[in-house]
Amino acid sequence: MNMDQNNLNEPEAALRADANLKVGAQDEPPLTAKEELSDFFKTAMIAVIIALMIRTFLFEPFNIPSGSMKPTLLVGDYLFVNKPSYGYSRYSFPFGLAPLDGRVWDKQPQRGDVIVFKLPTNPRIDYIKRLIGLPGDTIQVRNGRLYINGELVPREAVGIKEGTGPEDEGTPMYHYIETLPGGVVHDIFEEGDNEPLDNTPVYTVPEGHYFMMGDNRDNSQDSRVREAVGFVPYENLVGRADFLFFSTNGEAGLFEIWKWPWALRYNRFFNDIDPVRLNSETEGPNA
Repeated sequence: MNMDQNNLNEPEAALRADANLKVGAQDEPPLTAKEELSDFFKTAMIAVIIALMIRTFLFEPFNIPSGSMKPTLLVGDYLFVNKPSYGYSRYSFPFGLAPLDGRVWDKQPQRGDVIVFKLPTNPRIDYIKRLIGLPGDTIQVRNGRLYINGELVPREAVGIKEGTGPEDEGTPMYHYIETLPGGVVHDIFEEGDNEPLDNTPVYTVPEGHYFMMGDNRDNSQDSRVREAVGFVPYENLVGRADFLFFSTNGEAGLFEIWKWPWALRYNRFFNDIDPVRLNSETEGPNA
């Protein structure tokens, strides 16, 4: 008999508890439209702050607007730059407003790194090039061939490709694999060995500066053009280009989702940008 009463009381207790919960919920008035809007803006602000912190201290996205780094980087590539790779300077922060002198937690870049930096002649502009010359190095191009510290940099012919960009459309591009001192292997394009930047004076890289060149050697405004770029101060380095996260052939923007199926370069997604290094030891100045 007691068992029957217990069995009958269990659902009654559950109903009573459910009623109590409903009463409790009704005790809290619903949010007004103003309160909902306030909550939305608070959430949005937190999201913006987190995004800014990631962009400032960890990874910053960039897109490639020109063909100066072909074949490594193509117009329409989107990449992440590793901000802690060389430490932080005032140029690591939006608008260069951080009150930093020099760099903090600094780490030296390696020859062959692909680096985003602030243009020395106009720090509001971001450039991306490959680090060719370290402090104390001598750099020269003679008859289209690169010399570092008086030594010819070897290159191996791969083949000929036709240029596809506005700067080289229809032009035969000679594809080489170049091996920098320290065993850094990467690809370059050349239109020929007698172009405007194929014969230069000897550049001596000053202390605290770096010499940058584009992989598309005859279509790159870089440290060979002193009045436009010149030597890049250590302070101007934003970070090392790490990997691609998105790539389009130019027929679709980042947010034009409806065009993606026909415009995306799927084979470039998450490609590593770091060069191949045949020697495991890191290279210091004058190595």
